Amino acid sequence: MYELPPLARFGGLVATDLRDVTSDPAALESEGFWAVVADFEGGLVCARFADVRPEPVPAPTPGGWSGPAPGDWTSSLDRAAYTEGVRRIRRYIAAGEVYQANLCRVMSAPLPEPDRSDVDELTALLALGNPAPYAGTVRLPAHGVEVATASPELFLRRGGRVVESGPIKGTGREASDLLEKDHAENVMIVDLVRNDLGRCCATGTVTVPALCAVEPHPGLVHLVSTVRGELAAGAGWPELFAAAFPPGSVTGAPKSSALRIIEQLETAPRGPYCGGIGWVDADRGTGELAVGIRTFWIDRAAAGGPALRFGTGAGITWGSDPEREWDETELKAARLLKVAAGAYQPTGGIAR
Repeated sequence: MYELPPLARFGGLVATDLRDVTSDPAALESEGFWAVVADFEGGLVCARFADVRPEPVPAPTPGGWSGPAPGDWTSSLDRAAYTEGVRRIRRYIAAGEVYQANLCRVMSAPLPEPDRSDVDELTALLALGNPAPYAGTVRLPAHGVEVATASPELFLRRGGRVVESGPIKGTGREASDLLEKDHAENVMIVDLVRNDLGRCCATGTVTVPALCAVEPHPGLVHLVSTVRGELAAGAGWPELFAAAFPPGSVTGAPKSSALRIIEQLETAPRGPYCGGIGWVDADRGTGELAVGIRTFWIDRAAAGGPALRFGTGAGITWGSDPEREWDETELKAARLLKVAAGAYQPTGGIAR
């Protein structure tokens, strides 16, 4: 059986020497350095590593990654099904059932050479072709977790008792593409995130230091806001997960209604896509989890043989145009699928 040693990589840190794996978020309040992968559907893998050291993402190894060609991908929702889903969400909005819902599709492609498919090698390609502020890798083959993310979005950052979230809503090729609809969408999700954090933060501490800032990323721009609060007495990672998961920016508002609609319209589980991916240093009381967007994962148990998966989606509001929303999902995927094929070009990007 193909298997590489456990590893996690976040920013300039690499973690090896796996000591413990659990699905209990309370472990994140104990001790040690943990890599965390939370599925959109609620599955949680927390892996404690003993050796954590500074190490830059290595350069790609020639022949180290064998990925699918851009034309090999299939989508859980094709163009007709996706645009019809947008129209159905608009009908739900007209009926007053929801204000906004995120509609996503999962793309899949067979791995041409599974034994030359190491997510850490894919991470090296992503670092050159699509650098991202919350890039990360978690490789736990024995636990079915092989994830490489180039996420631009902060789900939760914690420093002691202070927590912060950075929801993204609004995407365009450049700032002039952003519409009033994008700003309205962002404000709605900020309100939802404020409510989520308010469930586990001390009364009166939740603030919005930044609203609808335009942030550049490779090939596109996003509207990004910041929501911050101070954890209530007795609250920690379990309470944060219970209050804020899944991330509001990839569900919709109200969250309960959006989740019900997502379950009706989407035909494939999102898995780590739209979940949470990151690290927690329990000794220092710090941590940083990204929203699992711009994320690849390997499914070695796929029915047709080992497959690479990738998710893409868009937030749907009353002002959404079905074809434009489909085009947004294509824009979000296009660059990343080229990188996964090995057709990357080094590019500039923001670091944070």
